[in-house]
Amino acid sequence: MGDSGDSSKKGLEGTGLALPPNNHGNLISASSDENLNHILLRIKSSKTPTVINYGASWCGVCSQILPTFCKLSNQFPKLSFVYADIDECPETTQHIRYTPTFHFYRDGERVDEMFGAGEERLHDRLWLHS
Repeated sequence: MGDSGDSSKKGLEGTGLALPPNNHGNLISASSDENLNHILLRIKSSKTPTVINYGASWCGVCSQILPTFCKLSNQFPKLSFVYADIDECPETTQHIRYTPTFHFYRDGERVDEMFGAGEERLHDRLWLHS
């Protein structure tokens, strides 16, 4: 199980959840505003379809969907997956009003948004954007 008492852990490790391993190297987490800004710049200059999961460690719905998000990263190896905790990236995520929020990018542009959880809904959106 995770060590949620260790505040030095950030991103996916800081959730304290037992998450499935990522087998394709296509899942990363943003650990600070600077890190998320760098990721967003990379997305804008990339042709790789990307989904960003904006969540929070205190959000129960986020904790429920995060293992699914990690599992789906293995089912969609051509997509890039990013997890951003709104408390670790407060400046960059101040526009996020609901957790979890998923942003979908294609050719560097945001093309879709999904609010809330739902394993099947998320799978269908990923399939659509892959």
